[in-house]
Amino acid sequence: MKKQILLTATVLLSTLAFTVSAEEIGDVSTTFKLLGANHKIVVEAFDDPDVPGVACHISRAKTGGMKGAVGLAEDPTEASIACRQIGAIDASKLDKLKNGDTVFKESLSLVFKTLQVVRFYDKKRNVLVYLAYSDKVIEGSPKNSISSVPVMKWD
Repeated sequence: MKKQILLTATVLLSTLAFTVSAEEIGDVSTTFKLLGANHKIVVEAFDDPDVPGVACHISRAKTGGMKGAVGLAEDPTEASIACRQIGAIDASKLDKLKNGDTVFKESLSLVFKTLQVVRFYDKKRNVLVYLAYSDKVIEGSPKNSISSVPVMKWD
């Protein structure tokens, strides 16, 4: 019992410790709900915190209804991502990046489900790869999406 409480506390603290906020760009309704907000698809943007010059846009499903209105709904695990180079990238810093670093994390449920974006650097091809996926404490989802950003000279 104590191990479960410790695990739960650790997960909660790690979720709260890493927050990269995304800017909501817009949304579209997918299902009408008589009570509460409609189900929708939300498009958000965020900048890679460790690689200035890269921006990502992520779309994800968001649950509406009464549970969604009060923050008790669990959002679906579907997400799509597109990342692009929007400015100069300091190539000397790329070798210092750790593969699998989390660059974005957002809660999809009250406690245990998150949407994450992790970054990999493919040195051979000089490409940054961003992987979006969701996870749960007990069981994650194999649904995922990737986006590649070739590192180009920027004048």
